[in-house]
Amino acid sequence: MTRDEVVALVSEKVRMVRAEMGYTQDKMADMIGISKKTLVQIEKGRNFASWPAVVTICALFRETETIQHIFGDEPLEVLETIAHDGTDYRKEKTLGGKVWWREIKRRDGFFLQQNMLSQHYRILDQEGYRIFSSFDLKESKDRFEELTNL
Repeated sequence: MTRDEVVALVSEKVRMVRAEMGYTQDKMADMIGISKKTLVQIEKGRNFASWPAVVTICALFRETETIQHIFGDEPLEVLETIAHDGTDYRKEKTLGGKVWWREIKRRDGFFLQQNMLSQHYRILDQEGYRIFSSFDLKESKDRFEELTNL
């Protein structure tokens, strides 16, 4: 998933997010830091939201069904991976990938998983901490091999 794809997907769903939350256009525009006019243009499909607006929407409304349907249980992880040019090495606790993830490999207490919605990959340790994520399968497999061959 690329930045442009994320911007397009979220822009298409802004109205649904707003409706799910029960917000007026004025309230939603104020929350995400854009004008009502800009929000109307996005909702009508005439413009895409900016990257900062998309990040704000995903952060503030990450628990909504609409955002979860686009990215799975951890939308911010997808955004962080994209923002870090497709690779993220920060160690962060996850929910373990029980719902939106399929396991590709498991070895020596490490798990290589792929998100079924965004298609990005991540490596978790046995405690559920994310230690790597990327959209590149080869890079993910190489990092997994490095970790499990120590």
